[in-house]
Amino acid sequence: MAEKKLKITLVKSTIGAVPKNRKIVESMGFKKLNSSVILPDNGATRGQIRQISHMVKVEEIED
Repeated sequence: MAEKKLKITLVKSTIGAVPKNRKIVESMGFKKLNSSVILPDNGATRGQIRQISHMVKVEEIED
């Protein structure tokens, strides 16, 4: 059975963002604007996405 993963792309800069949101972006592994990371689709990742939903674009992928 294939495990679901999420491809998350940072589309808005962290300049001027709330410090908590900057920490979330950093902890998810983003280095630059328009960079993408692939993370597992679980509750923790979904919670982080919900906090910074205005800064990211999310796509579901099958692994």
